[in-house]
Amino acid sequence: MANSNLKSATSANSKSNLNSNLKEGADVFSAEDRERKITLQVGDAAPSFELENADGVKISLGDFVGKKVVLYFYPKDMTPGCTTEACEFSDEFAEFAKKGAFVVGVSPDSVASHEKFATAKALKHVLLSDPQKEVAKIYGVWQVRKNYGKEYLGVVRTTFIIDENGKIEKIYKSVKAAGHAAKVLADL
Repeated sequence: MANSNLKSATSANSKSNLNSNLKEGADVFSAEDRERKITLQVGDAAPSFELENADGVKISLGDFVGKKVVLYFYPKDMTPGCTTEACEFSDEFAEFAKKGAFVVGVSPDSVASHEKFATAKALKHVLLSDPQKEVAKIYGVWQVRKNYGKEYLGVVRTTFIIDENGKIEKIYKSVKAAGHAAKVLADL
């Protein structure tokens, strides 16, 4: 009984401290989070990375040297917009391949989540897991977002076309999921 009272008091104090910090205008996001934006430009070398795919195999950007890469960042597996985008890229997989391009999706979801998503939607392209958001931060797509007046950290849906030499050829910022794959394909 004493432990549950202590937990309740501690929990109440934590909530009270959090609420008072928020009331005082304390910022819950770091300056780095607030200032992060996409600073990469066409012609820049694409930042290298190594992440696990849906099978737990490590894949690096260097694995695609000599090939074009469509690198798209999306917020979350199995959500409506992300599912639309992933399925459209998958539906056009053969067309991307004809143009010599590999499609690679990146989100903060776990390897297990990607495996479930790829299986459930029969996705043909690579999904990479970035649970620490390291790659999303390097590419500038992990940002403070706002939805219905509430701020949160999340992925800004963005796509980079990376040429055969590892240089950024085109950037699509804050894209709409529906129809995006067709726009990217047309630009290759």
